[in-house]
Amino acid sequence: MNPGPEPTRVFYDGGCGLCHGAVRFAARRDTLRRLRFAPLDGPTFRRTVPAEARRDLPDSLVVLTAEGAVLSRSEAILHLLGRLGSPWPAVVVALAWVPVPLRDGVYRLVARLRRRREACALIAPGDGRFEP
Repeated sequence: MNPGPEPTRVFYDGGCGLCHGAVRFAARRDTLRRLRFAPLDGPTFRRTVPAEARRDLPDSLVVLTAEGAVLSRSEAILHLLGRLGSPWPAVVVALAWVPVPLRDGVYRLVARLRRRREACALIAPGDGRFEP
């Protein structure tokens, strides 16, 4: 029996309130349950993302696609939004027209300011989509 496609894995900064908010936002809108979430400093991240790929990644949000691509910054955000229900795939189409350097510049600005918000609890551990 084929278990189905690999999920998209979303790795986030476990101590960042903005990252926790983004994960809660995505989890609530992941109606097809195609996303799995784990902290960047956890064993799931170390086990699934090769060390050479981890070396140059930001410490905020990283996506490992079902196909095995490691995405960061605005590309990770667009990929994540594209996996959510409507209207988010349409938003991705619109944002894809924005040049990557500009999108990544906005991402870096937000990433610098993100630690001003305290982290709060995610979703109950029994959800099944949250890994260590």
